[in-house]
Amino acid sequence: MPKFGYSFKDFDPLVHVRASGREINMSPKAAREVCATIKGRKLTDALDLLDDVISLNRPIHFRRHKKEVAHKRSTEKFHAGKFPVKVSKHISIILREVESNADFKGLDTSSIRIIHAATHRGRTIPGYIPRAMGRSSPRMHELVHIEIVAG
Repeated sequence: MPKFGYSFKDFDPLVHVRASGREINMSPKAAREVCATIKGRKLTDALDLLDDVISLNRPIHFRRHKKEVAHKRSTEKFHAGKFPVKVSKHISIILREVESNADFKGLDTSSIRIIHAATHRGRTIPGYIPRAMGRSSPRMHELVHIEIVAG
């Protein structure tokens, strides 16, 4: 089993809790936008937000990867938004792991804030798309690493 490190450097085991998901099959761009949205929020607020995204009630603002993204009326501060349901489901699973880690350490789960939420591109799985005349074009499929630290 390979050992994975975290990009968060000032980890204090008495104050912080963390969890990660490695090589998850999801969009790296949507994962980046969701992690940027939940960073700095309380854990319960982030879980409520992701539940609203899964039920298509509140969109996630796409700030960097916004090319050809439709405008959403319910976005307060930014015009472009999407409902990344698959990413929200995976990140909510990781947030529930953070919550259970905090409960195990005896921390107050209602006052915990997410201080670090990062995505990294994982392994690339090669694939090919058949084309006309017996040719094919490569289509690489990227996996995502997600790490969340709360304290």
